[in-house]
Amino acid sequence: MIAASAGLSAAPLHAEDSLTYVSWGGNYQQAERDAFLDPIEDELGITIREETYTGVHEVRAQVLSGAVTWDIVDLGGFECAQGQAEGLFEDLDWNVVSTEGLDENAWSDTWVSILYYSTVLAYNPEALEKAPTNFTDFWDVENFPGRRALYNEAPTMLEAALLADGVPKDELYPLDIDRAFAKLEEIKPHIDAWWDSGAQSIQLLADGEVDMLPIWNGRIEVLKEEGFPVEIAWDQGTLSVSCVAIPKGAPNKDLAMKAINLMISPEIQANLPQYINYGPANALAFDTGKIAEDKVATSPSAPEHLKVLAVISPSYWGERLTELDERWDAFMLK
Repeated sequence: MIAASAGLSAAPLHAEDSLTYVSWGGNYQQAERDAFLDPIEDELGITIREETYTGVHEVRAQVLSGAVTWDIVDLGGFECAQGQAEGLFEDLDWNVVSTEGLDENAWSDTWVSILYYSTVLAYNPEALEKAPTNFTDFWDVENFPGRRALYNEAPTMLEAALLADGVPKDELYPLDIDRAFAKLEEIKPHIDAWWDSGAQSIQLLADGEVDMLPIWNGRIEVLKEEGFPVEIAWDQGTLSVSCVAIPKGAPNKDLAMKAINLMISPEIQANLPQYINYGPANALAFDTGKIAEDKVATSPSAPEHLKVLAVISPSYWGERLTELDERWDAFMLK
């Protein structure tokens, strides 16, 4: 399916036109307001109200009850894939929503990515004799000794294990699950901590409990701003998406389509790095000239980083998350 570019040639919108946008709150949602929602309000002449929530189960509850009040919801990539499989979202109209500039893994029938975040290898150079450059080095405990941590979750860690085992980033899917878990069994005795939250991951580095670990790229900037010695190895890192969808039965479906089309347009996508250290989902955002060089250098979806990062497939995980979570839990209990 190829999406066509779409203009906004509809009749002028009235002042009473509005949308309800739902996301995760905090600094993240404030960045969405500044980067996306304010410009969209100005462009369409509408009001965008905001609410917060805790995930796709709340969307499911609204849809199944037939009492949908939300127009656009921001979800993790796996949740978008799950919601699509369950029929929770409206199909996107590709005559309105353009996917030009988006990776093929960044959109599907009912959802589209609005940003990328990366899981990369971070390390304390002052604690190591030799700096690791990728997950292959992380797994090499003989040549790269040091205290290590891993993320306690199957998504991205199975990919990291396969990358460390020599699988090219463009040949990851479908994942060789047995090979990935065999590689994880290899490193497991050398893991000093398993982190479950972003806050825990940076605390492990800041407290000196570990010297290297995979971590979300935005968390590294927090440590750097505090003066902590930390570096990123981008090679063999992964890119994950956050995405938006329209709940089935949304009261303002057509207007939501227009808003989403603007949200993923290069000009509005290029606003994002000004407010938060996540990467534009639309690669053409880097051609606008709006993103400062220092922001390009730390953006996970910058062209130079895309050459070495593996894009996580939401569709793959959406179909297998429950099954592989169960296998992960069994692996952790061994």
